[in-house]
Amino acid sequence: MTGALPTTSHVVAIVGAGLVGSGWALVFARAGLRVQVFDPVAEVRARILPWARESAASLAEAGLIDDVDAVLGQLSVCDTLEAALDGATYVQESVFERVEVKSEICRAIDAAMAPNAIVGSSSSGIPASRFTEHCTRRGRFLIAHPVNPPHLAPVVELVPAPWTDADALAGARELMHAVGQVPVTLTREIDGFILNRLQGALLNEAWALYDEGYAGLADIDATIAHGLGLRWAFMGPFETIDLNAPGGIVDYAARLGGMYHAMAASRTPRPWPEETIRRAGEERRAALPEAELAARRAWRDRALTGLAAFKKASGLAP
Repeated sequence: MTGALPTTSHVVAIVGAGLVGSGWALVFARAGLRVQVFDPVAEVRARILPWARESAASLAEAGLIDDVDAVLGQLSVCDTLEAALDGATYVQESVFERVEVKSEICRAIDAAMAPNAIVGSSSSGIPASRFTEHCTRRGRFLIAHPVNPPHLAPVVELVPAPWTDADALAGARELMHAVGQVPVTLTREIDGFILNRLQGALLNEAWALYDEGYAGLADIDATIAHGLGLRWAFMGPFETIDLNAPGGIVDYAARLGGMYHAMAASRTPRPWPEETIRRAGEERRAALPEAELAARRAWRDRALTGLAAFKKASGLAP
């Protein structure tokens, strides 16, 4: 795969098939690549193809794919890691996010993978250097962190470890472009990468505003869902402020930079308070009982599917 775009002859292995791993499988299958999926839990393996059929049908209804059966025909579920890795030129690891768990699976992948294969980890904040250091082929490993669910939110953060081969990083970026994702390449490691550092800044302020009683959860959520989030669905923070002042981004910074600095300086970082978390949990469960969480996630995915279809039709898709 190095130096060339992937073709339908390439094989992708998915290791770990929970919500994220299954989404990844659909990303590669709808692009016409052969996908071999493995999860160590038999119950999870049994759910992969039914979930993929339901999700692919939803994509087809929205006009995002043409042939559900053709997509499903690219997927195969494997009972062993070795079977999933057989012939794979790219491996997407999506196991439980704990250093010890990822270290163990990466060593197992390292022992069975093709020498020139590339391994991307779906880690959402743990740098690859913390769990690939002892891999023999550690130069082939990097972070490939998606937004959940990856088949509906196309951004993927590519973060090299200090020892990641340059051609492995380039190959992963080419692959993500070729399958319709939007790769964001970091120059070096940082905890949380870009996405979760940005999300964390927003979450920390949201928790503080809620903890101090300025507004309830629903009103804070509404501020994003029906305000900032509308712009953020098709442009980022820098383009947003560039368009929000007559003279562009420099003008905006001159007008409001001092205000933002003062707001940031007024905050001292601290853990989210346990009592506030408990209260937020009660408020959310009153609005959405735990038994309805799965149905609400399905509603979210349908909404994201509709948004993806709108962006495609409007020329806003990548």
